[in-house]
Amino acid sequence: MEQVVLLNDSGQAIGVTDKATVHHLDTPLHLAFSCYVFNGRGQLLLTQRAHEKRTWPGVWTNTCCGHPAPREPMPEAIIRRLGEELGLTVGELTLVLPRFRYRAVMGNGVVENEICPVFAAFTDDEPTPNREEVAGTTWADWSGFSAEVLAGTREISPWCRQQVAELVELGANPAEWPAADPADLPDAAVIAAG
Repeated sequence: MEQVVLLNDSGQAIGVTDKATVHHLDTPLHLAFSCYVFNGRGQLLLTQRAHEKRTWPGVWTNTCCGHPAPREPMPEAIIRRLGEELGLTVGELTLVLPRFRYRAVMGNGVVENEICPVFAAFTDDEPTPNREEVAGTTWADWSGFSAEVLAGTREISPWCRQQVAELVELGANPAEWPAADPADLPDAAVIAAG
């Protein structure tokens, strides 16, 4: 049974719960991650969430999202999920938004509530999606995609919309985004990596 790490408002671990039951009308704050994978042409790999997902089924979003297991280092969790969901191998992961946090509510009232550090990575691989996790994939030019998201003309997950607004502040070229200090990660993520 997969478990997720529950957090207090300061980003410290306060327990664990089953991933299958964490998302509901009053979802507790928990630890997650988002990863943006680019190819050598500067295109972002977008994924469509499987239609059976409990949260935001069928919605397009950034490359990969997930939850590190208790005491699982965040980079290992990201590499694991990229392999499981998309069959991807990436180069070095770059931490870009260490303290991203959001809360979003679906039309049916189910809540997503996460501290969700954001990472960027590059690959020359083509995805081979696991259809239980990913309904579709497409490569999108970053500049055009981010402009559409900011203009509100691109349908995308609520966390991706908020993340893109922060990522564009890092610069126009994802390959040149500055790496954030890992010490700025929430305590639970630093402990998992230690």
